[in-house]
Amino acid sequence: MKDFSRYLLIEDATILEALKKINAQGKNEALTLFIIDRKGCMVGTLTDGDIRRKLVDGLQLNQPVRDIVHTDFHYLNANSIVVEDIHVFKEKGIVLVPILDAQKKIVDIVNLKQQKSYLPIDAVLMAGGKGERLRPLTEVTPKPLLKVGDKAIIDHNIDRLISYGVKHISVTVNYLAEQIEEHFKEVRSGVKISCVREPKYLGTIGSVKFVDSFYNDTVLIMNSDLFTNIDYEDFYLHFKKYNADMSVAAVPYSVSVPYGIFNLDGRNIQGILEKPVFNYYANAGIYLIKKDLLSRIPQDQYFNATDFMELLIQLNLKVIRFPITGYWIDIGKHEDYKKAQELVKHL
Repeated sequence: MKDFSRYLLIEDATILEALKKINAQGKNEALTLFIIDRKGCMVGTLTDGDIRRKLVDGLQLNQPVRDIVHTDFHYLNANSIVVEDIHVFKEKGIVLVPILDAQKKIVDIVNLKQQKSYLPIDAVLMAGGKGERLRPLTEVTPKPLLKVGDKAIIDHNIDRLISYGVKHISVTVNYLAEQIEEHFKEVRSGVKISCVREPKYLGTIGSVKFVDSFYNDTVLIMNSDLFTNIDYEDFYLHFKKYNADMSVAAVPYSVSVPYGIFNLDGRNIQGILEKPVFNYYANAGIYLIKKDLLSRIPQDQYFNATDFMELLIQLNLKVIRFPITGYWIDIGKHEDYKKAQELVKHL
């Protein structure tokens, strides 16, 4: 949220001025004001309910708002976002949450009616592939820009990340790169999407080396051609809870065998499993990684996310899986694309 001046009011302002400002917010707003001092530092909050109750008690309209401001208020520290606190705010019915810097100045405001969270992560979407299995659709259009419903595949992912408060998003491009660069020319919901050119095909994680800088200690890397409703907040909290070095989103995958399967000891049959179902977890192509570990990606070398995963395991670092409980489609083939087109009709 960039322009939040409609929520701010100086502490010297009168109750009448506060009422006028709240009234200007409209019916669907939180009807809340953040009261600041002359230096722009936040001193408290004030709602229309607070004013109404005080008017009944004899409050005068020409009194300053500092007389009734709530100085015990909830906020998030811009330098150390505690995502768990957002759960508490939601449970308490708090809609607007200010983000304060060290001087208690408001640098942003989270509207929990409009976005799901405020995650302290960077995101990189890999969008350089040729999409050969989707030809002829991808002969003149890069796969990430193919439409699912009324918007491009990649836009479903970008918009979802933004709804979780992700502010720093990069897209690595190669095949038909200029189309994706043009697509993200404009700022989206206050977030500038940075396109990073991959000089040659470097696998599913190699091009991350070309992202100039990261602003947070945790980086989310994902394929841009996924159609999923993964809960990024749960993913992040799971990652932090288990102090992982890398977390891999995973989708349940079952294999049904239509025959009786022998349990063998050499040639001897020890038992039989009749039409068993084997359950596995498959790689969903979405990863959370500690930023410092990205330096281990080799320079100018074809390198997949699975190679990176194996490297961390060999180094005895903590690589965990996070199960996706919602929907997930990897749009790699025509049947996958058709499935996503059908699913989006019901969302």
